[in-house]
Amino acid sequence: MDHALVENFAEKVAADQTVAGAAVLSYLGDRLGLWATMAGAGPVTPDELAGISGLDARYLTEWLASQTVAGYVAHDETTGQFELPVEHAAVLADDDSPAAMSGGFEATAAFWAVSDRVADAFRTGDGIAWGDFDPRLQRGVARFFRPIYARSLVQEWLPAVDQAVPRLEAGAKVLDVGCGYGTSTGMLADAYPNSTFVGIEPDANSAAEARSAVQKAGVSDRVRIENDFAENLDLGDDWDFVFFFDAFHHIGDPVAVGRWARDRLAPDGALVLVEPLSRDHLADSHDGVHLTFFSASTLVCVPDALAQDGGVALGGQAGPTRLTGILHDAGFGQVRTALETDINLVVEARN
Repeated sequence: MDHALVENFAEKVAADQTVAGAAVLSYLGDRLGLWATMAGAGPVTPDELAGISGLDARYLTEWLASQTVAGYVAHDETTGQFELPVEHAAVLADDDSPAAMSGGFEATAAFWAVSDRVADAFRTGDGIAWGDFDPRLQRGVARFFRPIYARSLVQEWLPAVDQAVPRLEAGAKVLDVGCGYGTSTGMLADAYPNSTFVGIEPDANSAAEARSAVQKAGVSDRVRIENDFAENLDLGDDWDFVFFFDAFHHIGDPVAVGRWARDRLAPDGALVLVEPLSRDHLADSHDGVHLTFFSASTLVCVPDALAQDGGVALGGQAGPTRLTGILHDAGFGQVRTALETDINLVVEARN
């Protein structure tokens, strides 16, 4: 045994455990509204923050110290004041910011909440349906993906798909399968007022949130949200686009659903998958982005797929070659990776 390697690895594990513990405290900042309270408040002492937030000063003293050590909060030793820098507030305090990331803490809290059930699933092979997870998962995932979609959907992803932008501008019929809280559906409807959209979401709570979001966005005249699995719905055919945004790998039988989508498309229509960035070989996946996606895949995506009929669980790191093979098996003649970004793959399939 190489004792130097043992020591190096132990240091890595210790660092990982430190980050895991600190993440819980950062999540509390989000849950208790502390990031939003501190944003723009300037330097405050724990007592002053207690007065503003209505929370206990002693707990806040310890929490502020932890966030200072974590590098999230600035501290002035002379005055005893703490401040959330404006740049950090853009990441932690405002869900409408293009840099917003606090939703990731909420989703991580849901990961821990479901860990015992996932442990049982390891033993039994059973699945866990999306709607059966801790509700912080659905909400946290929606918050996590929203800024990504806001800066990428219209600006990056759609221009990479052949003829997508001109057809949507002219007026297209669009299915958005697995629409969750309706983030992608609403953004599409807002960007392309001549097109019509149907968002499909099997989880009842998420579908209700999607309907509310569509109403608030003022696009309900062109958007309908259906609460069911896509293959159970009679939606007709001649759809110009069928989109799956971070949803295709959740499907229990992706070949069957891919075939369902192909049968619904117009002759010149396209199926478009936006999937987490994945590689064909595990050796090419040793970085933080892939570790994040493998974590979510193990804890959420695979259990959700196994809770459905079909018995196939692609996982969030299936790789472009396997995705391409699935779509060919579903009957698509043309499949291509239209775009690869730092965190996503855009895959386009046509008859």
